[in-house]
Amino acid sequence: MTKCRRRAFDEFKHETCRKTFLSGPSGAGKGTICKELLAQTDLQLSVSMTTRAPREGEIHGVHYYFVDEEEFLDRISKDGFLEHAEVYGRRYGTPKEPVIQKLEQGIDVILEIDIQGALKVKENYPDGVFIFILPPSMAELRKRLTGRGTETAEAIEMRLGETLKELSFIEKYDYCVVNGELDEAVSRVKSIVIAEHSKVTITAEELVKRYKEEE
Repeated sequence: MTKCRRRAFDEFKHETCRKTFLSGPSGAGKGTICKELLAQTDLQLSVSMTTRAPREGEIHGVHYYFVDEEEFLDRISKDGFLEHAEVYGRRYGTPKEPVIQKLEQGIDVILEIDIQGALKVKENYPDGVFIFILPPSMAELRKRLTGRGTETAEAIEMRLGETLKELSFIEKYDYCVVNGELDEAVSRVKSIVIAEHSKVTITAEELVKRYKEEE
């Protein structure tokens, strides 16, 4: 492949960088899948902001930006979020600027966000790739939520009830992945990201023009 032709392909790859959104019920395993994807691929995580307290092992700026209500509301007033929502009495949002910067650099970005947030983002960024992560069963979901050790019995029942409501939004997503076996779920999400890079995102006229210019 000539240097000029290679440049044409590099430019095309840059234009097809993707925003991949993982969402699903609490306890479905979105965070665990994201962690594996970051270790196995060139995807970069967009770190969300929240007003909830950190769970054990979570690090500010790595898992979330943990802020108070005042700082969160200030960012809303400055249009600093791609999306934001209130979930179980706590605010969550996706800071806008870091995502835009990464995409402009040709970097694929993955975002782990709640279902409310994903639906809001899709209204403004319909070209994103939206993946719904499902638990294998309600029994397994209950087991995972209980195993966290961070929720009261009442809170777990509330989350399980919300899950049944959230399932009704699955038709608004591009893909769904059942997270029963982690390795398989991660492999499926990776396959989706790879396939999305092969989607046709350029007109025939633009492609012919580009090839002629590089002769």
